[in-house]
Amino acid sequence: MGALDYFSNLCTVTSTRKSRRKPMQTVDIKVKMDCDGCERRVKNAVSSMKGVKTVDINRKQSRVTVSGFVDPNKVLKRVKSTGKRAEFWPYVPYNLVYYPYIKEAYDKKAPSGYVKNVVQALPSPSATDERLTTLFSDDNPNACSIM
Repeated sequence: MGALDYFSNLCTVTSTRKSRRKPMQTVDIKVKMDCDGCERRVKNAVSSMKGVKTVDINRKQSRVTVSGFVDPNKVLKRVKSTGKRAEFWPYVPYNLVYYPYIKEAYDKKAPSGYVKNVVQALPSPSATDERLTTLFSDDNPNACSIM
């Protein structure tokens, strides 16, 4: 090792602490907001967090969407610190759910086009509605030959 390498290693600063950056993610939170003041309070609280890139608020759906390098639990905690009752967004579009109108999934308070995100069992292959839909299918070799 030469003198030049020795001095360059001496002058370089190495950090022993490894900081991992949080991944870019989008957090959806359900927050009941009645007025512009509520909306402004929630937006100011969340946008002042470190790592937040965008904050979108939809008062009609009671939905806050936060994008950035953030921890979802910290975002939820910050929204709750404003005095509002908040929870993670519990809804999914109804066309992504196999049975959208079962008792657990259907919610009258959900925004239009959304149902609750619940675990649903897939139908068994021997279910009658599945057999009826494939009864007259072109892909079924045992389909009715009268068609």
